[in-house]
Amino acid sequence: MAVEFKKLAHPKTGTAITVDARGELKVPDDPILLFIEGDGIGGDITSASLKVWNAAVEKAYGKKRKVSWMEVYAGEKAHAKYGEWLPEDTLAAFRHYRVGIKGPLTTPVGGGIRSLNVSLRQFLDLYACVRPVRYFKGTPSPVKKPELLDVTIYRENTEDVYAGIEWKEGSPEAKKLIDYINKELKKNIRLDSGIGIKPISITGTKRIARAALKHAVARKRRSVTFVHKGNIMKYTEGAFRDWGYELAKTEFRDQIVTEREWGVLDMRKKNAGQTPEELATTLRNDGWEPYTTDEIKAALALEKTHGGDKLKSKIKVNDRIADSTFQQMLLRPDEYDILCTPNLNGDYLSDACAAQVGGLGIAPGANIGDAIACFEATHGTAPKYAGLDRVNPGSLMLSGCMMFEYIGWEEVAKLIYGGIEKTIQQKRVTYDFERLMEGAPKLKCSEFAAAIVENL
Repeated sequence: MAVEFKKLAHPKTGTAITVDARGELKVPDDPILLFIEGDGIGGDITSASLKVWNAAVEKAYGKKRKVSWMEVYAGEKAHAKYGEWLPEDTLAAFRHYRVGIKGPLTTPVGGGIRSLNVSLRQFLDLYACVRPVRYFKGTPSPVKKPELLDVTIYRENTEDVYAGIEWKEGSPEAKKLIDYINKELKKNIRLDSGIGIKPISITGTKRIARAALKHAVARKRRSVTFVHKGNIMKYTEGAFRDWGYELAKTEFRDQIVTEREWGVLDMRKKNAGQTPEELATTLRNDGWEPYTTDEIKAALALEKTHGGDKLKSKIKVNDRIADSTFQQMLLRPDEYDILCTPNLNGDYLSDACAAQVGGLGIAPGANIGDAIACFEATHGTAPKYAGLDRVNPGSLMLSGCMMFEYIGWEEVAKLIYGGIEKTIQQKRVTYDFERLMEGAPKLKCSEFAAAIVENL
């Protein structure tokens, strides 16, 4: 039964995406996909992107498949239409039609919603923020070898400091909480502090780990790395790491091997006759943190299913401290594949990685839950450029590629990836790249889109 809206109308053409008994999407040949235009430059980049998406669908499938687009509202357009920044119509449409994409949104100043982006994720339980970062040949970059970076970041989207559980300094709630912690828990928080709470749960951790590992299996990636600050925050981020490993070994045992298990199995292959005790010595001499005999025996129990040549086909699961990971993304980015992080670490890391391959103007993103997803431009609204037909629409276009991959229309995404890369290599780019490229003409947002369509 179709949902009833206050001010929206269901499209006259197209079919809703549904979900089967296993929770998998059932995508028709004429799906209804939602879009939120966004604020500021949202109108420019959405218009340009729609032209590219529609052209790629037609190029890939002819008349066999077609998208019916339905506009829904958030931000300034929603406020003008509903008197609300995030109306229930929009949330209901996402729950019914399941898949959509949005431009950047302005966070309202003053009271009310803290952040439209965070609210959308929380109301729809879009717990996985997915940020693939890859290099397109010809893109100006601040690093020497940007092509070495090809990672996908799975950032937990609903917990950590982004849960928004905090109280202002001097408020009755802050005073009450500080008093309790100082007196009952014997801590020493300064009385003039603001207070925030950082929840990280087994539930939230395991479902983001599961999503990252499913992606690694489906895409045949080499590794999944849990990024954390567990050396300091032992019961939140340290627990994130431990619960991640637990999930990996419980639900993905056939497909994965932990880094330390890999060390044992790889050394066993090179030293077939060594006892567990001898292997422990060999590993320590090779630079590994000390192994216990029991740890080595547990790893060797996997030898028949994971050892020898089978080891090459397994996904290596490891973990890294967050600050070290930032360094590694610059020094040895090709050693990493899928990064799975708590909320705040993933926020920093995804933007830092994007900077290495051209910036947020060409960095896509998605917020994904259980059979519901909202893809998004990862940059801001840039109001001073609104309506000038000037900015790079790449972030939103590439988020659309993620959306088409999500619904199983891989051919569309491949065409757009190829079209964007060819256009950049031709130096037919918008101002953000033009100013960094010698001899490049400066294209408008709409002209860049037209060039991509030409190059599909």
